[in-house]
Amino acid sequence: MPYYGIDMNYIILILPALLFSMWAQHMVTSRFKKYSRVITANGLTGAEAAQEVLRKNGVSDVRIEPVAGNLTDHFDPRDNVIRLSQSVYDAQSIAAVGVAAHEAGHAIQYAHGYSPMKLRAAIIPVTSVGSKLAMPLVLLGLVLGMAGLINLGILFFSFAVLFQLITLPVEFNASMRALKILDEYGLLSQEEMPGAKKVLTAAAMTYVAALAVSLAQLLRLLAMSQNRGRR
Repeated sequence: MPYYGIDMNYIILILPALLFSMWAQHMVTSRFKKYSRVITANGLTGAEAAQEVLRKNGVSDVRIEPVAGNLTDHFDPRDNVIRLSQSVYDAQSIAAVGVAAHEAGHAIQYAHGYSPMKLRAAIIPVTSVGSKLAMPLVLLGLVLGMAGLINLGILFFSFAVLFQLITLPVEFNASMRALKILDEYGLLSQEEMPGAKKVLTAAAMTYVAALAVSLAQLLRLLAMSQNRGRR
């Protein structure tokens, strides 16, 4: 819906989602930085916290190793390994314990066959291909005036949106598992738990924001396709 050369769909749909994404990224960075300065009373490190969360859930075959970078923490189901960033692995902070426990939550999901995680893993091949081809197909369709290519690109892009949608329960569930173990077994004190929860909540919001951006883009593509069809 252009208006005097301005793409109003971008302003109405994409811009608010991008601003939300920027806010979410700022929140996770600032909260992690804040609670990285708060040392745990029991001196537990991120790596030790991940190991304890795994042990309390009966998972014993997952490796925990350091990885370069900042906030690069992740669980890799292909190698069955939790990789913790430099600011988490050896750190004795509330933020480090919270993030490490969250990644252990993903390992537990994988070990216990958590359905949304299995579904997300199953569509990764389609999502990977679709995310690479979606926009080139849409642009090629617009240039050549071929509605079929545009619609195929939108279909591929919708798989990426679906992947991010399925990611939400996976991320929220991992945090829930982590916080439950940290609280029930006293790995963090009652005074420390709110800090860990704030860090993980902020991290979860980045996934919500990513989904919002993708949904906004999908709606914009659909609007472009419909407007072109009316011509």
